[in-house]
Amino acid sequence: MNYYVHPSAIVDDGCEIGEGTKIWHFSHIMSGCTLGERCNIGQNVVISPEVVLGRNVKVQNNVSLYTGVICDDDVFLGPSCVFTNVTNPRSAVNRKGQYARTHVGKGASIGANATIVCGHDIGAFAFIGAGSVVTKTVPAYALLVGNPARQMGWMSEYGHRLAFNEEGIAVCPESNEKYQLISQQVTKL
Repeated sequence: MNYYVHPSAIVDDGCEIGEGTKIWHFSHIMSGCTLGERCNIGQNVVISPEVVLGRNVKVQNNVSLYTGVICDDDVFLGPSCVFTNVTNPRSAVNRKGQYARTHVGKGASIGANATIVCGHDIGAFAFIGAGSVVTKTVPAYALLVGNPARQMGWMSEYGHRLAFNEEGIAVCPESNEKYQLISQQVTKL
């Protein structure tokens, strides 16, 4: 076994788990999910069947990842954030065949206690503030906060808020990488 599982965690048969991944206390990794290399799964995390995590995904304590969630490489999921997978759940109505897909792009960060309503993708390097409720698709590099979540600006790949000049150019203060904003879309130059 080239990954670590804490003795209190449960890993069902039929999981694919990448090298160097760590699964901590009281987590449940369900059959049929895929965890990439070097992921860190905090305590009390539930990862349901068919969930896919790329490489180096950080899942903090008390996160629930339900069927339909796909996270690209380098995603950060803050403590107690949750993803839904049915838009109109009812206890007495079985909707297992109606799970909606949610894709989280490379390098995106989702803050503590955020809720991602299913069927709304999160763009690469987007930043969802703590406690936000995402009810719509999020563009790459966007900064969203609140309930419902509203876009408040743009973020660099290093997690700094970008200030665009008149020409639509911004520079990350940490990496000095340049970004361009055209028609409400950000690209790294």
